[in-house]
Amino acid sequence: MNMPFPDVTIQGRAIGPSHEPFVIAEMSGNHNQSLERALAIVDAAAGAGASAMKLQTYTADTMTLNLNEREFLIGDAKSLWKGESLYNLYEKAHTPWDWHEPIMRRCRELGLICFSSPFDDSAVDFLERLEVPAYKIASFEILDLPLIRKAAATGKPLILSTGMATEAEIQDAVNAAKEVGCQQYVLLKCTSSYPADPAESNLNTIPYLCDRFATQVGLSDHTPGIGAAVAAVALGASVIEKHVTLSRAEGGVDAAFSLEPLELKQLVREVNLAHQALGKVFLGPSPREEASLQFRRTLYVVEDMRAGEAFSPENVRAIRPGLGLSPKHYEAILGQKAKRDIARGTALQWELMDAPAGVTH
Repeated sequence: MNMPFPDVTIQGRAIGPSHEPFVIAEMSGNHNQSLERALAIVDAAAGAGASAMKLQTYTADTMTLNLNEREFLIGDAKSLWKGESLYNLYEKAHTPWDWHEPIMRRCRELGLICFSSPFDDSAVDFLERLEVPAYKIASFEILDLPLIRKAAATGKPLILSTGMATEAEIQDAVNAAKEVGCQQYVLLKCTSSYPADPAESNLNTIPYLCDRFATQVGLSDHTPGIGAAVAAVALGASVIEKHVTLSRAEGGVDAAFSLEPLELKQLVREVNLAHQALGKVFLGPSPREEASLQFRRTLYVVEDMRAGEAFSPENVRAIRPGLGLSPKHYEAILGQKAKRDIARGTALQWELMDAPAGVTH
């Protein structure tokens, strides 16, 4: 995977392979229509070490029609929201627009970057008044090219989730952003099922997207736990987005596939460790391994020897520590003669033997 493209910067925070993963805590509807709970989620995300908090900016009326029939009802038997009308679901899940400012203020106080996913033009206009530093386009909106152009035209960095999108659809979205001058964008590999099956995550797509679109790529993760996020970082993900809640047991529209605060803290720690472990292409002992070289096996004299006595399997063995000749020389040494008396426990060196003509060291 080649990554010659520059970092993306959001509010002074650089995003790219040479930086710790940018961890986005997605609040979504887990506030359960309580501003107090929403602020507590912000506090928990900051305490867990997240980089950013993301909101969603819409109303039920901007998303759908208030109908309780036909395709306006969720009929998928496997859906967490089976039987709900789209309108009622969005009514419960939306973040009231007058909450945005206090939530963003709390984020600023705690050092969290805060931005949102707009779902229509009015949401972009509203978020611009709040001076958000970036925009996120949700997977379900990646086909809404006018919305992408609207958000991208602000000049802010754009994060685009790619759940369900074909390569052509991703290309259309990227082209739409670039048409209006977008210079910084991040793609997020995403599986748009809730919760998502790890077997359908296809994280190997991450390096492909990096190369194909020459940009930073991350993961919007709806799988249980943190394993997919750690694996994504190992594959080059620079951004990890995960839904968060105070308690799954307390319920909420997205609680079933959200992390609790201690789990989010673990995710931040583990993805940072995964990033550190990537390092660079390197062979040979690291500086901290130098001291361990002494515990390699090397050749030692294991029985007292007289001058002129031949080295044999009975008096030479490969043992620890590592101060003698490498075991790779064992066969070449057998049959050669000791130059002098040698005590048991002596590390074997070339100068201790009378090498016949033609033997090279």
